[in-house]
Amino acid sequence: MPLTVPALLTPSAGAPFERGTVERRELGPHDVLLDIAYAGICHSDIHQAREEWGKARFPMVPGHEIAGTVSAVGSGVTKHAVGDRGGIGCFVDSCRECEMCLAGEEQFCLRGNVGTYNSKAYDGTPTYGGYSTQIVVDENYLLRIPDGISLDVAAPLLCAGITLYSPLKHWGAGPGKKVAIVGMGGLGHMGVQLAHALGAEVTVLSQSLSKQADGLALGADHYYATSDRQTFRDLRRSFDLIISTVGADIDVDAYLSLLRFEGSLVFVGLPENKQSFRVFSLTGARRNLSGSNIGGIRETQEMLDFCAAHGIGSVVETITADEVDKAYERVVSSDVRYRFVIDTSTIPAG
Repeated sequence: MPLTVPALLTPSAGAPFERGTVERRELGPHDVLLDIAYAGICHSDIHQAREEWGKARFPMVPGHEIAGTVSAVGSGVTKHAVGDRGGIGCFVDSCRECEMCLAGEEQFCLRGNVGTYNSKAYDGTPTYGGYSTQIVVDENYLLRIPDGISLDVAAPLLCAGITLYSPLKHWGAGPGKKVAIVGMGGLGHMGVQLAHALGAEVTVLSQSLSKQADGLALGADHYYATSDRQTFRDLRRSFDLIISTVGADIDVDAYLSLLRFEGSLVFVGLPENKQSFRVFSLTGARRNLSGSNIGGIRETQEMLDFCAAHGIGSVVETITADEVDKAYERVVSSDVRYRFVIDTSTIPAG
């Protein structure tokens, strides 16, 4: 029989969250039941709950930064056992057959992966996310959270962590490389920690110097304010890799000018508007302009293991279910250092 579980849901675009229930599918032979302990709040949760990225499915239970403990497994499960610590990120299934899935890049599944929420499974049933107490997932899409990371700081790694780890690895961040992280928020503070642990020389480019002390404490070697135009003159041709984590419009040409020969500017933040640039900004030094989108299951597990080995976790503020609406407003106002996580034990009424 399907399992009915408590959840926080929003009934329509921009509506306040309400306590309710959702149905999880009956445990199949290769399914795992995860008791959710913490669910991170990603800015993309807000965009989707407010229907800012196109038509959404309601009622919606957001949340794709999920950490908890396995409480039951199907008869054929071999990868997880009851009591294991597990996490779920941005998708819960993919076709498993296309070239991208076979390459371990399920996030780029050619059929389209199944989002953890605001999506439909391949059989047409809606998906509901981590703002709930339990979730059923195929064993192949459950990540193992190492013992060295507490579940609260691990939850945001399932999105924010892998979103930065994947491009840092792909573009070769490491010793001898100069990396700039644009933005010192939920994504940016993870980028600083990861780039530092990979051995790169790390610079934060932020609108102001208000978070400079935090950036340096998390591993940045340098910190500059982008509101000061002198920054762009001083840092011209300085970086091998720049990763933009911000959701606001940026002066693409100005940031491209900061790249060395064959350097790369990579977007992981998602500005609402179209971004423009002059082609000469690329051709003058064989520069690259690109984007990146989370990571596959294999790379996400690699990221979790890397974070455990290097003592890396998200800097979090834990909130109750009653504080989610206020937390959304604070995220939009950039008033969080650096990720909200919901204590899901506060979701059931009573």
